[in-house]
Amino acid sequence: MPSTDTEAVRALPDRGLSAGGLPAERNGFVGRTAELARLLELLGTDRMITVTGPGGVGKTRLAVRAAARAAGDFEDGVCFLELSALRDPDLLPHTLAARLGLPEQDGRSRMGAVRRYLAGRRLLLVLDTCEHLVEACADLAWDLLREAPGLTVLATSRQPLNVAGEHHLPVPPLPVPEDAEGGGTRTAKTHPAKTGAARAGGAGDAVELFVQRARAARPGFRLTPANRADVVRLCRRLDGIPLAVELAAVRLRAVPLSELADRLEDRFRVLTGTRRGVLPRHQTLRTTIDWSHGLCDASERLVWARLSVFAGTFGLDDAREVCAFGELDGDEVVRGLVGLVEKSLVLRADDERGTRYRLLDMLREYGADRLEAMGGTETVRERHVRRHLALAQEFDAAFLTDGQVERYRAVRAAQADVRSALEHALARPELRRAAAALATALWGYWHIAGLHTEGRHWYAKVRSRYPAPVRERAWALAKSAYLGAFQADPAAADEARECAEIAGKLDDRRLTGRGLAYLNLSLTFRGRHEEAEEAARKALAMLEEAGDPVGLVTLETQIAYLRLLRGSVDSALEWCRRGLDRFPPDSEEAWVRGYLHYVWGAALFRRGAYERSAEVGALALDLKHSLGDAVGTAYCLELLGWLAAHERRHARTALLLGAADPLWKRAGARLGGTAIMERAHEDAARAARTALGAARYARYAAEAAARPLDDVVQEALTGAAFTPREPNRGLTERETEVALLVRDGLTNREIATRLTVSRRTVDSHVERILSKLAVASRTQVAEALPARPEGP
Repeated sequence: MPSTDTEAVRALPDRGLSAGGLPAERNGFVGRTAELARLLELLGTDRMITVTGPGGVGKTRLAVRAAARAAGDFEDGVCFLELSALRDPDLLPHTLAARLGLPEQDGRSRMGAVRRYLAGRRLLLVLDTCEHLVEACADLAWDLLREAPGLTVLATSRQPLNVAGEHHLPVPPLPVPEDAEGGGTRTAKTHPAKTGAARAGGAGDAVELFVQRARAARPGFRLTPANRADVVRLCRRLDGIPLAVELAAVRLRAVPLSELADRLEDRFRVLTGTRRGVLPRHQTLRTTIDWSHGLCDASERLVWARLSVFAGTFGLDDAREVCAFGELDGDEVVRGLVGLVEKSLVLRADDERGTRYRLLDMLREYGADRLEAMGGTETVRERHVRRHLALAQEFDAAFLTDGQVERYRAVRAAQADVRSALEHALARPELRRAAAALATALWGYWHIAGLHTEGRHWYAKVRSRYPAPVRERAWALAKSAYLGAFQADPAAADEARECAEIAGKLDDRRLTGRGLAYLNLSLTFRGRHEEAEEAARKALAMLEEAGDPVGLVTLETQIAYLRLLRGSVDSALEWCRRGLDRFPPDSEEAWVRGYLHYVWGAALFRRGAYERSAEVGALALDLKHSLGDAVGTAYCLELLGWLAAHERRHARTALLLGAADPLWKRAGARLGGTAIMERAHEDAARAARTALGAARYARYAAEAAARPLDDVVQEALTGAAFTPREPNRGLTERETEVALLVRDGLTNREIATRLTVSRRTVDSHVERILSKLAVASRTQVAEALPARPEGP
């Protein structure tokens, strides 16, 4: 037996979602054969489909299953966007852009970036849980469908989006047998009868679902003639709503089946009267959740209500900090959480940080209603804001110290709740100062995560609450200027100047210094080097007077880069040394030290100290990749690629520069568009292209871009020779025929129609063709095939 409450929680089963891609199915998929077939049919003919139905009916499960089945029909894949934790409609385009991996350091419209990205792609976009953002989702879908002819949108919502051309697919509850003997099924009027489903022990009906979940709750459970009547009675009372059936099945851990059916029958009589007709779907589910709530003890009910303020996943410490007050102490919160997980009312959602938890949307809404009814919402929400303010301030205060990676991951895991806390605090006058402090503390997170546009979105909201020249406004201007500099936004310099002006009036040396430092950064990126030097000189004096080590080392890194761009190699090396001397020899800090080592390595490259440059560049790459800093990793891969070109290791050059290419696309511009650095890139690429030939260079670069980044970085760090795949052109006659059609731009489905074969057969042919030709994508097949003959 677990010895502590914490161990008890960690011993509970994991029912979380997979990281990235489509959500993992936590348990077996039951029924929905007709609905799945119809949805797959619609995905092949329509471009806007909305799966509609009441909460708990299984819309998301159906959409995920269909998207997984249809993924092969979309050459550019599936993008799944889960929206339940998103409350601000203004962030919808940004959230989609981030999910697509689009450039964040781009000052242009995020919606414009999404349009441009999707315009030439064939992709399935799944918008899950749209009902609280109906207008925003409808506008997004309509806009994208007009601009991207290869896009298909699949939405799930409790109501249609009402977009032109939208096809609604209502999802009814699962069918329920008419009687215990299985003489037919009963379901919603819109659902065709499935005669004989009960006789077969399920065949996709509510009874089958109950039995499957009951076996998970109580191993050994099986459907028998003796217990069938109770199962049918229970499923009928729950009206076949999957979530309601699953909640009931979990109770078999503690209550015998016959008693469970009786209790539920009594519960419905009390809540809905004695009329035995079919209940409205929402009333059925609400009553079922009421019933599950009634089976919880007082502490579990209170914990459930207070946990409803969490928008995303949360940990044990989060639950204690937010929920433990008044009638509940920390131990009672943990015991209540254990009980809720055991009853499947709270789900495990483990991630890289360990054990995490989450509430399903319907159960979160129910808990929020209960919390509002008992009058505790504002207190719990304020504690939620304070908890995430403390998390962000801990990250910021120790930003450049050991444990940086772990603290960054902690904030990343709480991103949905950080958003929720910001939104709530900005709406409450008494919490606006907390909102400003929270936004200010998150600047480093937003930068490392590449969320520059979102960070500036929140800083703009803070400034709108503080129009007067006060400290909160100045800090919001400073941090927005820092993020904006990486987007090459000219407004960033104006924001930095206003910050410095306000800070000067407040006689705040640290804040003035930060404003001037971020002015230096903006001017450096825009090529205005003389003005950048002047801003740096003033900032340095202010930050030294204020004793701001984070501001100083960040500025020293910027000055080192500025001197490198100006050709002052010795000065750049001196500023790198100054910055690195601020850290102890055994420091584990990765962000600033990674950039300092990159500038150091690039300066050594400019000087001609190639061997030492490779050593320093490899250390910079290791630091940046360990943190997950994509742009910093790209800089380091570039440097190692230039060194490989100098050594005439041309395949290695092509592979390193190719691996950096998708990272640059995320950043918005290779090397920030800096002319000096761009020339170094072109010199290295030209040498490799000349030695290898244009086609082979392109093939090697594409191969590297398609490899897992971890693998490329590992090979780059060891200095091992890359071994690119050489093409095996031994295509069969059929593979040659398919390859020529791919070259001509036909999709797999079109090729299947042309050759009168199944699409799955074409999929297999294309995979073998890519392997034999040693190319990473369909677009490169044309380069690897012989040229088309001239003439007709």
